[in-house]
Amino acid sequence: MSEKNDKKQEILDAFYFRHATKEFDISKKINEEDFEFILETARLSPSSIGYEPWRFIIIQNPELREKLKDVASGAARQLDTASHFVLILAHTEARYDSEYATYINKHIKGLPEETIEELAPRYKAFQQDNQNLFESERSLFDWASKQTYIALGNMMSTAAQIGIDSCPIEGFHAEKVNELLKNEDIIAEGSWKVSVMVAFGYRTAEPAREKTRQRLSDIVHWEN
Repeated sequence: MSEKNDKKQEILDAFYFRHATKEFDISKKINEEDFEFILETARLSPSSIGYEPWRFIIIQNPELREKLKDVASGAARQLDTASHFVLILAHTEARYDSEYATYINKHIKGLPEETIEELAPRYKAFQQDNQNLFESERSLFDWASKQTYIALGNMMSTAAQIGIDSCPIEGFHAEKVNELLKNEDIIAEGSWKVSVMVAFGYRTAEPAREKTRQRLSDIVHWEN
């Protein structure tokens, strides 16, 4: 029991340690093994229907980081100082009957053709009727983006547990970022768009104030 409690405390300590780091120590770089570990937790993250509608673009090129600053004002300090800067992309057309879904079902999940055909009506009902994902092009992208945030959370929590800082970033002009990525031949037209950004590195100073959150009793309600 003591070992379990020690592990629980270790995890909680990491959550208290984590904060949205605005500026990183440019003299400290995350080693390759540690960053691969962070990426592996993203890869192993769950997603709805197991579609994994994400891609992770690590931006280390200084010139490209400088260009991103023009279209991502909320990331200026992180782009200048982060050891690793990641763009998380979401798929724009992850429909049950898309080429992407077929690829996942066949080549990643390894499902036989008859199983894919059997599952298609259920996946269609889930996406069309339960989630209303076909009402607009934006709906499918937003659904995929929700999945990327699961991976994002896992990456930041994992990083905190090994003493690495992070900062999630939504302060960017989505259309301009996507246009930049197309111009740089990082993404093609259509299939992928930026969902969220995240920076990793080591803090230059401790947070100015303690972490604040609502009380558990204020946000949790039990219906027994």
